[in-house]
Amino acid sequence: MEAHRNQHMVMTCPALRQCTICKEHKPPSELVQQQWFAAWESGEHEELSFADFVIPRAAQWGADQELEACCEWLDREGWSGESRQLRAARRPKPPSLKEQALALINHDPANQPFLSDKGIDTIRRALEQLDD
Repeated sequence: MEAHRNQHMVMTCPALRQCTICKEHKPPSELVQQQWFAAWESGEHEELSFADFVIPRAAQWGADQELEACCEWLDREGWSGESRQLRAARRPKPPSLKEQALALINHDPANQPFLSDKGIDTIRRALEQLDD
């Protein structure tokens, strides 16, 4: 259990399988009360109960904590290159606006001869970011 507490070896730690939800394994109350509750209360997610809204966010928070612990362990063991690769593979960055616009312009017109309104909006937003 001491290795679990000190090193957060989440993937390989046998103590994690036996660990009940303790302070270091659950989201901080400020996150739940201030951010998640405020987001749920905003009305954008009124079709969801609070539990249905919070559970996926808590799971994502836990997965993020696990990923960080694994990457920190890899860094400490001298595997920083693999740490960066793991992070990039597990949390890929969404394509930039430029990449999205280029993908739309380079599409095959035989499959879709016209751009959707959403596609046109994406290209417009990418062009607006360019300097004059």
